[in-house]
This record gives sequence, structure tokens and C-alpha cells, in this order.
Amino acid sequence: MSLTSPEAFSVEKRVAIAAVRRACLVTCTVFNQLVRDRTDTLKKEDESPVTGFRVKANQSYKVGDYAAQAVINTVLRNAFPKDPIVGEEGADALRQESNARLRERVVSLATNALQEDLIDGEKAQWGLGSQHEHSAEALLKAIDEGNDMGGPNKRMWTVDPIDGTKGFLRGGQYAVCLSLIVNSQVVLGVIGCPNIQIHPASSDEGKGCIFVAVRGQGAFQITLSGTGAIKLPHFPSEKSYVLQSEEPKHSNIPLIKRVSEELHLTEWGMDSQAKYCCLARGEGAVYLRMPAPTVGGKQPYEERIWDHAPGSILVEEAGGKITDSEGAPLRFGLGRGMGENRGFVATVDEELHGRVLSAIKRAQFTEDADKPKATPQESPLG
Repeated sequence: MSLTSPEAFSVEKRVAIAAVRRACLVTCTVFNQLVRDRTDTLKKEDESPVTGFRVKANQSYKVGDYAAQAVINTVLRNAFPKDPIVGEEGADALRQESNARLRERVVSLATNALQEDLIDGEKAQWGLGSQHEHSAEALLKAIDEGNDMGGPNKRMWTVDPIDGTKGFLRGGQYAVCLSLIVNSQVVLGVIGCPNIQIHPASSDEGKGCIFVAVRGQGAFQITLSGTGAIKLPHFPSEKSYVLQSEEPKHSNIPLIKRVSEELHLTEWGMDSQAKYCCLARGEGAVYLRMPAPTVGGKQPYEERIWDHAPGSILVEEAGGKITDSEGAPLRFGLGRGMGENRGFVATVDEELHGRVLSAIKRAQFTEDADKPKATPQESPLG
């Protein structure tokens, strides 16, 4: 069977949708119970806030991240026991006795989500349903399953349990992201966005969507309950937006502003891979993520494969195009990272893509010209 045949990855798609849907249940519960009153907000090492129990004032624990990854990895391990998983979290901290309260909360959240009643398309053999018991050690082991180092010539899953932490804490956009990569090519992407409106122009239909793309089979949007499939793109916008990160540390906002002004596009800041979803369904024209300027010789952030794999196939299968800022294909076979960060450019069509790449080059030239020139030091010999 070829990678693009209509039957390709049909089981993987159903498994991925089930895993992401149940992980979204976890994140919604965490937000409603732990985040809304802000009593359990902590800090990550990169200074972005994280949800969790305040076990110690100077420690960071992430209830939502841990529990959502436990759910996804449990489903994947039951369905595809031989497939490696590249994930963001590890469970070492949860095993410490001083974090018993945190561990109990993670186990409770993950167990409840996994034991929810089956819906159409889900299978009990994936570890789902009330008949399955999930011990603390089994769930911690599932979290640790995400320790694969990635690389070429293999079949592997990528997991980002909560992408867009700040958006999550604000009650804004965040995403639960899962992809399948085969021999360095993304063949399946599923992104859950609990806070995206089902219809962008109306709140009457509620919120909560899952976006699904399979190589050669198109892109679709369904509700969190698994119904209402819509082929993408479907919602053309009256405005032409440039989707970009809300977080200045993650992207070169001034350069993106120059590009937007040249192309007469309106900037729209948003957290997480929800930007890819909005682009794919027609709400934007461009998604730009350019490396933020470095300070003091610090190396630019190396993007991880889970940051872009699900979104990239979603855009492509919706008829768009994605490359780095120099027009080269994205590389998902280098390991956990994606190599030198040259930025990411996704557009709704190829003609626009070329214009954006040209505008970036001109904006970079202007940016370089505006930098202060180093003053030559006078020779001590006169």
C-alpha cells in the first residue's frame, strides 16, 4: 500500500483522533479546576508559566502536560506497541516522593480521561473504557515512552501535550498536537484546539475543534465530540491576515511587521499551532515565525519536530505551502530538533508564498542596514 492511497493510515488516524480528543478532555479539566483561579500557576525554566500543584515554591510542575502526555502515550502504546514516540515530557520528577500529591493528581486526571465511555470509532483495545485499570507506575512509564531521539529512516510519533502554555493560562488558544512521521516525511497530523470556535464567524455553534490531515487525503475539521466533519479550507476570511506568535521571545516581531506592511496584510497574534489550524481553514493568508534576535551571543532557539510536524501537513493538505524562510523544505529526520532555525513560512497558495519569501529577504536587508555599525578602534601606534 502506498503512503498516499485512500486506505493508508486509516487505523492510525482513528487512534490519533481518539488520543487527542481524550487529551483535550484532560486539558479542559485542568483549566477549569486548577488554572481559572490562578492558584496553581508556576514557572518553566524559560519563564513561561505552567499549570501544576505548588509542591515547592521554586519548582515547576505541569499537571496538564504530564496528564495529557500520559493519555496520548497510553493510547499509542496499546495500539502500536513497536512505534517510538518523540515527546516533550519525562516522568522522573513525578517519581520523587516529595511530589506525591502532584503524581496523584496526574494519575487521576489521566485515568478519568482514559476511562471515559467509548464513542464511534474508538476501540477498547487501545486502552480505552471503564474496564481498564491504569496504575500510577503504568502511567508514569507511558509518559517516559516519549524519550525517543527521532531521526531518519523510521516510523515515529511526535507529541506536544499542551502547545501554547501562555494561551492556555489566559483561556486563549492552545493546542494538543500529535503527528506520525515515516522516513522523515509527516504522513498524519492531528491537532486539538479546545478554544477555537467551530465556526469562526459565530459563537452560536460553540467551540472545540480537532483538525486532521493525512498525506494525500486532504485536511478536515471535526468537533471535539468527533462529529461535523468539514473539508478544509472552508471559511474564507474577508481580511488577509499574517498569523504570528503572541510571544516576542519566540519570533522576530519587527521583521514580521515589515513583511506584513509591504504585502498589505494585517497581523494577528496567536499562541500555539492553532495558527496552522486557522490558516488551513481559511482564516489567514500567511503564517510567519522568524528567529528572534539573539542577545549576548546566545544561540537561537532550535525548533523541535513536535512544534511543526502536525501543522505542516495540515497546511499542505489544505492546499497551502510551507518551507523555511529561504524556500527549503522542513526537515523532520534530524532528531528531536529541526536544525538551524531559518524561520517558517506557511501560505495558502504557492504564488503568495513566493511573494512572502521575497518580502522577507528585503525586510532582512533593511534590518541589517539599520543595525549600528561597529566603530573601528584606533591603533595604539597612531
